[in-house]
This record gives sequence, structure tokens and C-alpha cells, in this order.
Amino acid sequence: MPTPPRLFDRDLHRKRLDRAAPGFAAADFLKRRAAQDVAERLEPIMRNFSVAVDLAARTGAFREALAESEARQRVCLLIEADLSSAMLAGRSGPRLVADEERLPFADQSLDLVVSTLALHWTNDVVGSLIQVRRALKPDGLFIGAFLGGVTLTELRQSLVAAEAEILGGAGSRVSPFADAADAAGLLQRAGFTQPVADVDRVSVTYAHPLKLLADLRQMGETNVLAERHPRALTRALLARTCEIYAERFGTPDGRVPATFEILTLTGWTAR
Repeated sequence: MPTPPRLFDRDLHRKRLDRAAPGFAAADFLKRRAAQDVAERLEPIMRNFSVAVDLAARTGAFREALAESEARQRVCLLIEADLSSAMLAGRSGPRLVADEERLPFADQSLDLVVSTLALHWTNDVVGSLIQVRRALKPDGLFIGAFLGGVTLTELRQSLVAAEAEILGGAGSRVSPFADAADAAGLLQRAGFTQPVADVDRVSVTYAHPLKLLADLRQMGETNVLAERHPRALTRALLARTCEIYAERFGTPDGRVPATFEILTLTGWTAR
């Protein structure tokens, strides 16, 4: 099979996550929202999951959401896995440093895999999902949430406009995200059955665009494109981006919105 294109620098992504780990809790509102949603989706499923894995566990949002959920008694063992060892540090429970692109689990060894807000950083989403499917037992369950194509549309448009004005052209400074219309198809291509995709759009307001950029840094969600823009983001370009952002999207109270689109996928392995 052909090797998928290298869109993201995974080593740089890990370093960014390591850097973000100490302050991650200050900007984990999206992670907690997605984790809470996944836990709620488990509640009506009346079956036990002997061995479950939380891919990209970060600082434990899903474990905490599950502990408050009616489904907590039905997940017997939860293994937290993350690309960043720093994210897993300092707490108890089964933990494992693992790359979503090279999963270490044996075939048909897991009953449940969840993943929140991480798979959009993999170079081959379908390939990662295939590995998840192989690791699940027959009739195993996968629930995953990742950022979709509308995410950061305001920032993206403002950057493009500022670059066109100052540099005479625009390049890639914000990572691409999957389109909501294609989400369920990713599970089908990976061999899952009963695929379901849901969209949750979240609008957050900030006092200034720089506050948004600070949150993205604390989330470990800054640009790690393998082929990053050849020109650095200068102060002048950043300042003009912020001006355009406020001009085009600012609210009457002087704040600016930022849109995040969370795509949640649910799929089962064949019996």
C-alpha cells in the first residue's frame, strides 16, 4: 500500500504536548466537553467493557467524566494512553505512552476504545482507525471525537487576509481539519459497522485574538504542519491579523469569537 503523505510533524507535536502539559488544565474546556459527551454516550449501552483504552488521555478528562457517569461500573479496566509522557505524569492508574499512528495493542484484546480531540493530528486517520478496529474484540466499540473543518475559521480567514495584504499571498499556518460530511465515511473505510457521526459546534469568545492563541498553545494545538509556512509570523503580520479579526468578527461588546467544531464518531466491530 502507498505510504500516506506526511502532513504533520509528529515529533514536534509531542514536544508541543510536553510543553503544554503543566498548564493544560487552564485551557482544557474543549477536552472536557468532548470527554463528557463520550461518557454520556456510554450510559445507555447496557454491557460491560472489561478492558478499555483512552487514546490521547492527556490529563485524564475522560477518566474523570466516566467516574461521574452511570457507565462507570461497566468499564472494568481503563488504560490511559498518550503520545506525551508529560501529560500522563503525576497520577495513578494504568498508563501507557503510545502513538496513535503505531498502536501497541494485540489484535482483539480490547472491548472499548475512546479518543477525544487527537486523531486530527494523525497523518493517516483511516490507518489509525484500522489499527483501533484490529485491537478491538468482535462487537467492540469505538467512540472518537476530533476537530472538524469549521474549527478556527475566523482565525484562518484573518490570517489569509493579512498575508495577502502584507505578503501578496497566503500559505498554511492553521492545520487542515476533516469535513463533517466525510466523518462517518472514515469509519466505513476503516471497516467499522453501524457508523454514526455527530457535529457539535462550540463558539467561545475572547477579549482579544492573542488570548485565543494563548489558549491554543496551552492546549498543545498549535501548528505542526510538516511543511510549515516558509516565512515566520512577524509582529506586523500578527498585529494586522488581530486587527482584521476584530474588524470582521468582533462582537458589540468588543470581544471576538472563535468557532470549534467537534466531530464525534461511533462505530462497532463485526460480531
